[in-house]
Amino acid sequence: MKADPGDGFRAAPCPADVPSVRALVAATGFFSPEEIAVAAELVEERLAKGPASGYEFRFADEPGRLAGYSCFGRIPLTTASYDLYWIVVAPSTQRRGLGRRLLAATEAAVAALGGQRLFAETSSRLLYAPTRAFYLGCGYREAARFDDFYAPGDGKVVFEKRLATG
Repeated sequence: MKADPGDGFRAAPCPADVPSVRALVAATGFFSPEEIAVAAELVEERLAKGPASGYEFRFADEPGRLAGYSCFGRIPLTTASYDLYWIVVAPSTQRRGLGRRLLAATEAAVAALGGQRLFAETSSRLLYAPTRAFYLGCGYREAARFDDFYAPGDGKVVFEKRLATG
């Protein structure tokens, strides 16, 4: 199991990541219990099926805890488009550049897998304004907006970044 893909982040999940991801996602205060469960389930899926799961990860470890992680994968029925399913950084670690480094490592991993575009979606609620600013600040553009997607008054905002190839 390769621990470090060369960018300082761990790529391979381990069983301890299931509760760590659950706790990390819950600690942000952004996600519902259902969303928290899904985040943990994606790690379980990767552990059970390996690369066939379609889920890839980058984990940012600090002594004794998970400081952040990303989960991404190729969008089914596409040849070079990837979804960023999750990028989460511990509240105590935010505003120190870890999210940007983690996103850059994710983008590099996607490009290495042949990906040319990375999509990220988030909520249009005010709570997610810093998330939307983060994507814009990292070179993403707003590609689509769906009003009332998640719930009345809670739209879906899709960001896109074209990745450098070759």
